[in-house]
Amino acid sequence: MRTSYSALDTYKQCPKKYKFQQIDKIKIPKTKEAVFGTLVHESLKFMFSRDPLFPTLEEVLASFREKLAESPIKNEDKERYGEAGMEMLRKFWKKNPPWNFNVIDTESRFEVTLDDNTNKTTHVLAGIIDRIDTPSESTYEVIDYKTSRKLPSQKYVDEDLQLSLYHLAITKRWPHTDPDYIILSLYYLKAGEKLSTKRSGGALKTTEEKVLEKIHAIEEKIKSDDFPPKPSALCNWCGYRPICPAWKHLYQKKKDASPQDIEIERVIDDFLELKQKSEEDKKKIAELADKINVYMDLEKVERLFGKKNIISRSIQERTEWSIDEVKEILQPLGLWEEILSADIKKLNALFSKLPAQTRKKLQEKAIKLKRFTALKVLKKKVSPPDE
Repeated sequence: MRTSYSALDTYKQCPKKYKFQQIDKIKIPKTKEAVFGTLVHESLKFMFSRDPLFPTLEEVLASFREKLAESPIKNEDKERYGEAGMEMLRKFWKKNPPWNFNVIDTESRFEVTLDDNTNKTTHVLAGIIDRIDTPSESTYEVIDYKTSRKLPSQKYVDEDLQLSLYHLAITKRWPHTDPDYIILSLYYLKAGEKLSTKRSGGALKTTEEKVLEKIHAIEEKIKSDDFPPKPSALCNWCGYRPICPAWKHLYQKKKDASPQDIEIERVIDDFLELKQKSEEDKKKIAELADKINVYMDLEKVERLFGKKNIISRSIQERTEWSIDEVKEILQPLGLWEEILSADIKKLNALFSKLPAQTRKKLQEKAIKLKRFTALKVLKKKVSPPDE
């Protein structure tokens, strides 16, 4: 399989989007946010070009404005994106004059070959590194630019798979490089902050195992043709919504509605109305139960008689064990191990931290997926799409 971090991340975000994009090869226009990110990246590449001198800040800004004017971003949005882009570039220039850095490559393409011993195949992991510097003779720094607003935690950066892949790519490209002397950085242009981390040489094998595990999961989905949609806030920027099972009903034109479409609209309204009433009834029943219990306590009665039925109250007991005391009593008898059982929540939390080989064994031998259908009402108002 030929893949990339972007493709693997898309699969994680939404398997259905991955299928549309990577397998079905359905082309969609770039979002204005994606176009904006590309323009800023191109401007930063130009900023560090040297022919023979670095361009001035004004030349960088002029280049950005020119490319923005030619971009598919709508005219009513160009002023807003123009101001945001130039503010990012000015802030970056002020903190990072290009002549202060030893940049050896920008928009650097790479390919990493991964040997898959599970099925005796080879995979290719491709990507582009925004910038590679050499702060010293023995050190490399990989820098990835981000135009998003949210600044992540250091823990996120320390565990980021994208940076781990770049770490792997540098060591594959230049085998003489000491893996412990590669700095990995995410530069958040909106905030003007660079977050850096490192990976040890021992992390290389772990990175390969993580990528292979993701590839295996995708291969299994391809065999079963099982790529479910995964609705989230990211759907707001997805161009596949009109054909996605999670959204396409919203896009169906009502003027072309069949009798079945008209009937399901009525069924939907009835279902939602009954669901709402059910929730209101549950709340009302709980309030009435409280009043009934108060009355029973005051009158010292355990049954109330209505016109049709009787309400009867009984005391129910549920056993709670003091685990430390139970262990102290049962362990000398050799019976403690018999009552121990796995904590599924803890097991789920532990699973992602286990070595790849251990996770694979659990997936093959100890994990059974139970599938069932559930209808859930989301209390969100979604505006119909523009015609």
